[in-house]
Amino acid sequence: GQGQVVDVALYESVFNVMESLLPEYDAFAAVRGAAGSALPGIAPSNAYRCGDGAYVLIGGNGDGIFKRLMRAIGRPELADDPGLARNDGRVARVAEIDAAIEAWTVQRPIDQALAALDAAAVPAGRIYTVADIAADPQYQAREMIVTTHDVDGRALKVPGIVPRLGNTPGRLRTPAPRLGQHTASVLGAAGWPARAANDERAG
Repeated sequence: GQGQVVDVALYESVFNVMESLLPEYDAFAAVRGAAGSALPGIAPSNAYRCGDGAYVLIGGNGDGIFKRLMRAIGRPELADDPGLARNDGRVARVAEIDAAIEAWTVQRPIDQALAALDAAAVPAGRIYTVADIAADPQYQAREMIVTTHDVDGRALKVPGIVPRLGNTPGRLRTPAPRLGQHTASVLGAAGWPARAANDERAG
């Protein structure tokens, strides 16, 4: 085989998953503003608070999914409402729908809410806190949580190295230096005499 350069910027990966942001602007000159956790023009798709303070993200915007979601939360009358059968009708009444969903989620812990939504085949997921990330076995299996040591020898968990290369995986070699720890060696390598380096550090 032959190697090749992989050319990618961090912002490009995010831009690529922003769905219809650019087509909406190009076709209609529509400029999206801040929308919080909801997807504008698609309902219901939002984050909802649960009884234990956690948040669940629910994507109930498909016509069939919406009906299953409403029945799962005990609101069959909304599932059968002809005015909510299509997305445009739901968008017009999104505040009512979101209130109905959160009235249900806030009465139960997130694990119970997720189990009920999964049983109803409604796409949903926990919004992670860092505590959730630290406890997630998938992060650990992917070696995305690794233990290093600071300059004083104390153990410290940090994110693993990405991307993961099969033949030459990255690794953490040294801890972060103390402030100014390498100043003399760097300035010395640049040809500064020791006294000038000390003056530069003092200044």
